[in-house]
Amino acid sequence: MKERQFQRPGGGSLTWYEAGQGRPLILLHGWAVSAAAFQELAGLLAGNYRVLVPDLPGHGKSSPAGRNDLAGLSDVLTDWLSSLAAGPYALVGWSLGGMLSLQMASDGKLPVERLSLIGSTPKFTAGDGWSFGLPVAQVRAMARNLKRQFEATLAEFFSLTFAGESLSIDRLRMIRNFAVRASSLPDQDVAFELLNVLAEQDQRDILSKIQVPAMVLHGELDRISPAGAGRAMAAMLPLGEYVPFAGIGHAPFLSKPHDVAVRLLEFC
Repeated sequence: MKERQFQRPGGGSLTWYEAGQGRPLILLHGWAVSAAAFQELAGLLAGNYRVLVPDLPGHGKSSPAGRNDLAGLSDVLTDWLSSLAAGPYALVGWSLGGMLSLQMASDGKLPVERLSLIGSTPKFTAGDGWSFGLPVAQVRAMARNLKRQFEATLAEFFSLTFAGESLSIDRLRMIRNFAVRASSLPDQDVAFELLNVLAEQDQRDILSKIQVPAMVLHGELDRISPAGAGRAMAAMLPLGEYVPFAGIGHAPFLSKPHDVAVRLLEFC
């Protein structure tokens, strides 16, 4: 993928990567990683689309946003996309990137025509009639650990992505090399603040307003965003469709990249 830079109107920059030609398809990565996580998937999609993959603000080579919440990140991405391509856009968001995709679609500032949500959820933590999330206390403890042992906590979280799967050691090593080690660590303050956002975020009330086709791809072994969250979210989206991946955890596009690419190409 070719590396590009977008100079933000309010200062700072957004680094993004491009491959292929045609209609724009945007890949939005998850918390505490970078665009590098999509290197493999982008290559599988680039023959059919103009694939655009940003480092989210405060991740990879991108500057932090002015506000480290979903609205603040969404504003930066909206400015970037508006300067780049007229749309309409297909958004593919993994985990936090899925939450961002929901935010951008509900904002109504961009012509979004398709949503693909991978390992994502409208509410990251359990509570308030929602049982498909992590305990708030667990997320708060992770935030405290970020302050004490930043790299070790990130490594532990990434390992949880594949918990229960039967991936080979060689495949796990390959994923770590291109998805994690090929990029710099996220800004520590941004990672901390966004984790606290995840502890509080609840997007259930916006789902019924998103009137575009939405495909929810979810690993049935996901221990970060339980599969029940994906099923419930697909049911609450007016044009939602649930696609399960048996024996797979939080990142189907890393565990089964070709299968996910086929699903995306069929849907988008």
